[in-house]
Amino acid sequence: MTGFSHLFTGLSETGTPEGMPPIAHARFAIGDVVRHRLFDFRGVVFDIDPVFANSEEWYAAIPEDTRPRRDQPFYHLLAENDDGSYVAYVSQQNLVQDDSDEPIHHPGIGSLFDGYREGRYLLKPIRRH
Repeated sequence: MTGFSHLFTGLSETGTPEGMPPIAHARFAIGDVVRHRLFDFRGVVFDIDPVFANSEEWYAAIPEDTRPRRDQPFYHLLAENDDGSYVAYVSQQNLVQDDSDEPIHHPGIGSLFDGYREGRYLLKPIRRH
């Protein structure tokens, strides 16, 4: 083999290794404010799993008729609703961009983010000592 062709052996037409599901692209980024499309809560993204990475017990607890696919990004959110603040783990298919331009009032915001500008949170720089 010449050139770069040896790098592409064993890849499917989607560019992923043979036998692996296609990799979905994250629609949201860390710092984005999102809203759940079915339930009344919103939050700020603080971490992203490229595919489902929670426990089987957590997944099985979701009613089968609303259970999301595993082969999509899942987002860790600092979330809030009328009852309070919490951490949520939500599939991409169940999130939409929140266009309210209202900040999230979660007590964990200050430990991860440095401010709120133009509808999104700014991640704090990593401090190395």
